[in-house]
Amino acid sequence: MTVGREVCAAFRDAGVRGWLHARPVSGDGPRWADREVAVGADVPVVMASVYKVLVLVAYCRAVDEGELDPREPVTVTPDRRTPGPTGISALADPVTMSWRDLATSMITVSDNGAADVVHERVGRDRVAALPSELDLPGTRIRGGTAEVFAELLADTGADDVTAAFAVLADNDAPVAVRALDPAYGSSTTAADSTRLLTLLWRGELASATGTAFARRLLGAQVWTQRLRAGFPGTAAVAGKTGSIGAVRNEIGVVTYPGEHPVAVAVFTHAARHDATVPRADAAIAAAARAAVNHLRAPAV
Repeated sequence: MTVGREVCAAFRDAGVRGWLHARPVSGDGPRWADREVAVGADVPVVMASVYKVLVLVAYCRAVDEGELDPREPVTVTPDRRTPGPTGISALADPVTMSWRDLATSMITVSDNGAADVVHERVGRDRVAALPSELDLPGTRIRGGTAEVFAELLADTGADDVTAAFAVLADNDAPVAVRALDPAYGSSTTAADSTRLLTLLWRGELASATGTAFARRLLGAQVWTQRLRAGFPGTAAVAGKTGSIGAVRNEIGVVTYPGEHPVAVAVFTHAARHDATVPRADAAIAAAARAAVNHLRAPAV
């Protein structure tokens, strides 16, 4: 079975539509020509929280340029916080943190509240301009999590975000929502996502300090049920998940000791809208493992 068919089989067996791209981070020169795994790699897909990687890039650049002091404390009050199950989004009282700690929470636990505060600080126009600047032709950033949730409330007719997600999870009364359609919200492609990670890992998007910071945060992500589940403990897996309704994603970089890192991006859309879809998570792990194993090569 070819690697492409193995990836497709993982998606099919899980009952999801899936899109994948993988490439070696050290992908220059004739040795690496045509070294990739692609399954629908140029098809537009919903980003969900994967967009936070671009916010992180913008944050690192703002720090590099002296526009933002990462140690500056900022107080985030409840009225400024986007809802969410993690980080400051889940807290009831005012919270004071530094900008770098807000960025850390944004990535490591996918904190929606922290993400929208950082997004606003570094500049929405700056983030929206990054795809064009970085040659990511299939990527569009249209606001942050707060905008997604506002559309979700409007589309479901719910009074709050919790109720909106309950409507979204009801498989007996499906509702068409813009948040699940890449034509309306922030979108990307699997190939764009691995290009973004490749540029970041090579140090082409920020200073050495900024690059190290970004890579450390992605390596400290707490979610292990997707990419991380596909690889042994000997492999270092850095990534960023994205989830909303039937959408389950993760992009990341997998590095085995003594080998070249491999960037991999997996996006899925399940047939069901259940709050948890373990088979979709398992499919992401299986598809990523097949693609990365195909591209593994010793570092020289």
